[in-house]
Amino acid sequence: MSIEAINEQLLRAIGVGVALVDAKSKSVRFANDTFVEWFGTLEGNAQLSEILPTVDLDEAVAALKTSGKFAAEATFKLRRRTMTVAVEFNRALEDEEDMIVLVCQNITRIKELESMIDSYSMMVERNTHEIKREKEQVEKLLLNMMPRTAYEEYKSFGVVAPRVFESVSVLTLDFADFDDILAAHEPAVIVSELNDVYTAFDRIGEQFACERIRTTGDSYFAVSGVPDPVRDHAGSIANAAVRFLRYLERRNETHPIAWKARVGLATGSVVGSVVGVQKYIYDVFGPAVNTADAVRLSAKPMSIAAHGSIADLLDSRFAKRGIEATDLVQPTSSDVFALTEGETATPR
Repeated sequence: MSIEAINEQLLRAIGVGVALVDAKSKSVRFANDTFVEWFGTLEGNAQLSEILPTVDLDEAVAALKTSGKFAAEATFKLRRRTMTVAVEFNRALEDEEDMIVLVCQNITRIKELESMIDSYSMMVERNTHEIKREKEQVEKLLLNMMPRTAYEEYKSFGVVAPRVFESVSVLTLDFADFDDILAAHEPAVIVSELNDVYTAFDRIGEQFACERIRTTGDSYFAVSGVPDPVRDHAGSIANAAVRFLRYLERRNETHPIAWKARVGLATGSVVGSVVGVQKYIYDVFGPAVNTADAVRLSAKPMSIAAHGSIADLLDSRFAKRGIEATDLVQPTSSDVFALTEGETATPR
């Protein structure tokens, strides 16, 4: 770079700090007003290492010898404010003297903006992660409130169209002496016990293609064949009912509360849909539900009452016997049977 070029660069360097440095001694020969404003008054043979202590001068000199240029960044305090400048070294000759033209440009604002962008990016990333986590929680909650098929329909269209299911099997269950159990134990104990029991019922139901629709206090309601069809829905719901009671028998041996369940089973048509606008829930209702509720009233504690509509669909894995007329609440004795495992049932 010639002296003319240096002068031209100095004239253009308004708002830019410029200095001429002796390449051998690394002392500053000249500095413009902006450079002095940033780095202070340069007295005597001010050394470049004192002005830019954070810049590797050995690396700069090596780069100047090979390519004639070197760029770096320097950070320093200026009136209680941290300032960052982009430093560019250029090799030049003046009357055969080896000189370095040092150009410093204030990039503090750029760095601040970069920092703001980085902070914003991190915030966006955190928010995206939080939104994803909340979305997963909402999805998990909704899947606890409705079958996946209904959830997918709701997610896609915002509604779940009511559907009639012509042939499904229904299970309704409640616990005998529930009011006495409530009176004898703390509410937290009751809730914990029911949570354990209903969680176990859900897992058993999943094994036999049964979908839990709702729980209400001491009642549990599940179906097989809603919303996805199940070929042997009667056998599925009956298997679940038998294993519900088997689970309770084993659990009652080691737990303080002995839960005595009564189960009602029926087959028929139902309607399935999401009910409600703000506090919505997937619900199933119709003739089969009403029938299962009715026959459950005829079941003794730890027994299953099956309506003829489902009893006639079950194979030899299940045995049915009549219920005494005095135990019947509704309907007639020819319609209701006590259901147990048959001789060909799977061993325990």
